[in-house]
Amino acid sequence: MCHFATMDQSGRRLRLVAERWLVLVSLFVFWKGSFAQLRYAVPEEQKDGTAVGNLAKDLGVDLRTLKERGFRIVSISGESPFRISQDDGVLYVDGKLDREEVCERNSVCLINLKTVLENPLEIHYVTVELADINDHAPTFPEARRTLEIFESTLPGARYQLQAARDPDVGSNTVQQYKLSPTEHFRLEVKDRGEDGKVPVLILQKALDREVTKSLRLMLTVADGGRPPKSGTMEVSVDVLDVNDNMPVFTKDVYSVTLNENAPPGTTVIRVNATDMDEGPNAEIIYTMGNNDKLHELFHIDSATGEILVRGLIDFEVKDNYELDIQASDKGMVPLTTDKSIIIKIVDVNDNAPEIEVASFSSAIPEDSRPGTMVALISVKDLDSGVNGKVSCSLPEEIPFKLMSTLQDNIYSLVTKFPLDREKVSQYDITLTAKDAGEPPMSSVKTISVIVSDVNDNSPEFSLPAYTFYVQENNVPGQLLFSVSASDADVNENAQVTYHICRDCSENNKYASVVNVHAENGDVYALKSFDFESVKTFQFQVLATDSGTPSLSTNVTVNVFVLDQNDNPPVILSPVSANGSSEGVEEIPRNVEPGCLVTKVRAYDADIGYSGWLLFSLQEVTDHTLFGLDRYTGQIRTLRPFTETDEAHHKLIVVVKDNGNVSLSATATVMLNIVEPKEAFAASDVKRTTENDEEGNMIFYLTITLGSVSVLLIVSILVLIVMQCSKSTDSSSKYLQDTNYDGTLCHSIQYRSGDKQYMLVGPRMSIGSTIVPGSNGNTLVVPDRRRTPAGEDCVYPGWILQHRASQAHSHTGMHADG
Repeated sequence: MCHFATMDQSGRRLRLVAERWLVLVSLFVFWKGSFAQLRYAVPEEQKDGTAVGNLAKDLGVDLRTLKERGFRIVSISGESPFRISQDDGVLYVDGKLDREEVCERNSVCLINLKTVLENPLEIHYVTVELADINDHAPTFPEARRTLEIFESTLPGARYQLQAARDPDVGSNTVQQYKLSPTEHFRLEVKDRGEDGKVPVLILQKALDREVTKSLRLMLTVADGGRPPKSGTMEVSVDVLDVNDNMPVFTKDVYSVTLNENAPPGTTVIRVNATDMDEGPNAEIIYTMGNNDKLHELFHIDSATGEILVRGLIDFEVKDNYELDIQASDKGMVPLTTDKSIIIKIVDVNDNAPEIEVASFSSAIPEDSRPGTMVALISVKDLDSGVNGKVSCSLPEEIPFKLMSTLQDNIYSLVTKFPLDREKVSQYDITLTAKDAGEPPMSSVKTISVIVSDVNDNSPEFSLPAYTFYVQENNVPGQLLFSVSASDADVNENAQVTYHICRDCSENNKYASVVNVHAENGDVYALKSFDFESVKTFQFQVLATDSGTPSLSTNVTVNVFVLDQNDNPPVILSPVSANGSSEGVEEIPRNVEPGCLVTKVRAYDADIGYSGWLLFSLQEVTDHTLFGLDRYTGQIRTLRPFTETDEAHHKLIVVVKDNGNVSLSATATVMLNIVEPKEAFAASDVKRTTENDEEGNMIFYLTITLGSVSVLLIVSILVLIVMQCSKSTDSSSKYLQDTNYDGTLCHSIQYRSGDKQYMLVGPRMSIGSTIVPGSNGNTLVVPDRRRTPAGEDCVYPGWILQHRASQAHSHTGMHADG
């Protein structure tokens, strides 16, 4: 190993050299006119700002005149690595000083400077010598060198390596080489003068690749600096192979067993030989001996040594084979090794059982009894002894079984359980036959048994009960809705026809108003429905299949008739003796504003919004004198009567419902203004007659209201019964309006498909009264514009009690819009 001084010692020595060169200054002064020349020496690699020499002192220039005279360096070639301070006249290093960059490989490195002083002009030449220091380590052109040497190379062979380079000069450049210890090589160094010292490797001991494939050597170079610097290069020696080894099989004896009937391509055995050489010298090729019969039965892979079956191997023909194989390498002169392989053939159970269906019924009725025979099965095996003994089996989950017969290997296939075509219409029965060989061989056969249909299922409707909603005033013959039934059977047993069941129940009187299409279940109306006459009815549809005998099922259909605005309002008051909607009222002239004059009463046979009524004035003699409440129909005075007001006034009141297409009726009210005494006398005469007429009217209206209420209660009870009998999904069609605020009549909301409907029945709104005879569907809103005195209009000196009581008794007979 090479030993060199440490880095601490190197630093101390470098500093000593620098100090000596800085102290050593050679001064040459040649006076001739205004010219002078100086020479300084400085080591390379000095820091920026290092002082080289005091030019002002050495030239004898006054420091005070340096700036005035422009003391400076003049350089033509470019920037100077030095600068002059005009403050103290010292020459300083300006930048990096690298001798190897400035002078390359010159032994002496000089830098010439030209300085100038003006007023008077003086030119001085300064030479700075850069002294070399050991600042570079020697290096090889490449960090690693690879040599390839055949193992057959004789000792004494020489291998020249590239010389190391060191930019330093003198003793700081390359001085010596050293090789790491090895028994195979030694190092020789040649001195080529200016080209330096060149290392040479000499083989001193023969190489053997099978022992050592490669060598790793370390070549070290060192310079003569103090301390010395060094560099290394790795020399890699790859030993090249020579075919000097024969292939060797991994086993001494190869013996293997092979089953007969092994398919072509079956691997018999894989032989393996190795060669200690490498590359082509170690690549093995396998071949078989020259035997044509063996080549027909076996084949060897030349690359892998795998022996494969090529032909039919039959134990009964030959029970063993001996193969001769060779292993050769791919060297220039191939080397070969022989080996014999013994193959013993093993007898196997090589015949699978055969299944034959002797008698077979492809279709069997689903009502067949257990034990009905479907097919006759026979099995056989070409092997003998244990290998020829066969057992037959079926899957457990099918409703069939095998029964043995008196003859061996013959079975009958019979039904095990009752069949149901609607659950399974076809069975793919897998028969399995297995022999008793080792290993056992088996075969399978699949037969398909079709289960034929029997009419054992009645038609089933899609719903347990149907509910439909039909608008009144429908067109006879119009399609109302459809019912649907299906049958789980097939063919004619599943063909369903529909009929109206007219004898299914006693309460089936409406079966005559509808008819059903026999093939598709469409239900048609035979007449137009009237909501005011029939609000709901039901009938039954019968579905029958075409089997023999036929089976049938019926279903109940509930129909709700939906109301339409087909009834105009009817004026109840005023009504004249001839039946027209006209009335005459007398009013005292001294009535107060807001006094109730009379009230127009009306009702509408429709329900819901179509039965809501609104009152309006179509014609009035004086708009400033009388006002009409649009919701109650009350006519009241708007201001006091004056002497200039006419004595006779005519008011035409229009009553409209709220239907999509509004219907209306008109009433005429004649108002006569009389003096208070005349009005009182006339009222006494009319009171008895009006009370009798109104009593009769109220009686008839009460009877009408009672009849309608009873009919509506029956309809509601039918709805409740139907709701209780339906499932949760069906019942969700009828929804009580949770946001009902009491301002409508009693209502039931329901849905049919994506439509929503509302049935409205008699229910009093908050502060309302039922109008007798109004079919229970109109509301009366209490009058909010009564005088502070209550029901009576008070005139000076008079109280028209009969009018107030008359208004009281008829408040419930006005219809609310």
